[in-house]
Amino acid sequence: MSARSGRHFLQIPGPTNVPDRVLRAIAQPTIDHRGPDFAELTLDLLVRTKPVFGTSGPVIIYPSSGTGAWEAALVNTLSPGDRVLAFETGHFASLWRDMAERLGLIVEFVPGDWRRGAEPAALAERLAADTAHGIAAVMVVHNETSTGVASRIPEIRAAIDEADHPALLLVDTISSLGSIDYRHDDWGVDVTVGCSQKGLMLPPGLSFNAISEKALAAAATARLPKSYWDWTAILDTNEHGFYPYTPATNLLYGLREALLLLEEEGLPNVFARHNRHAAATRAAVRGWGLEVLCVNEREYSSSLTAVLLGEQHDADKVRRIILDRFDMSLGTGLGKLAGRVFRIGHLGDFNDLMLAGTLSGVQMGLELAGVDIDPAGTQAALEVLRTA
Repeated sequence: MSARSGRHFLQIPGPTNVPDRVLRAIAQPTIDHRGPDFAELTLDLLVRTKPVFGTSGPVIIYPSSGTGAWEAALVNTLSPGDRVLAFETGHFASLWRDMAERLGLIVEFVPGDWRRGAEPAALAERLAADTAHGIAAVMVVHNETSTGVASRIPEIRAAIDEADHPALLLVDTISSLGSIDYRHDDWGVDVTVGCSQKGLMLPPGLSFNAISEKALAAAATARLPKSYWDWTAILDTNEHGFYPYTPATNLLYGLREALLLLEEEGLPNVFARHNRHAAATRAAVRGWGLEVLCVNEREYSSSLTAVLLGEQHDADKVRRIILDRFDMSLGTGLGKLAGRVFRIGHLGDFNDLMLAGTLSGVQMGLELAGVDIDPAGTQAALEVLRTA
């Protein structure tokens, strides 16, 4: 293979592009994770992470992928045989369900078509029927990375409150944190799950739990086995700026720099930028004559757009052509969407011209793959960007 000029376009919905400032921060010499400089770093991070989650409560930072934070949310709040309610909104919601079952929880999985988010009315119906309050927790993926569908968390919270039900609310923000407006405290979320490699613009390797007082109270009686994920040990040592095990020191350097970048831009501006790029991408998809997978405009994701192709076309073939010809990676279809969709990531360290280049590459790839499109699609996106 001949050498390629320029930079690879990494337009999957995570891991995302890592800003040069963050890469330089990660490249600093490692320090003693039992020393005063590290304690100062940790204490600073535990404060700076809170606005991203929209919380004044504790945020735990794990050296793990987001899957670890999923497990931490479950094992710290629940006991063997507990009933939990989850929604089939896509591939990752299904994986979280599978994990809960392997941990010994009983999961009521509300079926879905992968084109819509968690339905508040369905939740209200099930909670109203649960007069004995046997459901211990509700699990929802805020932004389903496999589909580009964002569930309406405030309405989910309202359904729980209207039923006067004590269930915990556990929310996965893995592909929305730092990209889509999210409010852990205001929305009454009990455990928020996040990770580093998407809107936080870091490599994989850090994950998060933001925790409510109600979740901390549940942790006191939770009986699922835990050791590495135990909140108690981490919170105790975090008070002094340390961890009960070796942390991912250099990724924490990067996290501090990423949080500074978000602070400098301002979170409202970050969210507005993501909204603009998502709107421009959807304009391109419709301009091409193709279909956005998400069918409810109230649930459009600002992190990614999943594009549905007709049965006569192979979405993976389109992705391969775009990678080979234009050095750009797009997200594949996952689970039952394999071969039917490709996903355009537009989150993290990303600007208008990068999106214009991305959509131009997608358009050329679709044409080369023999997909019948209107070439005015990219111009429709440029018009959104120009007039924003």
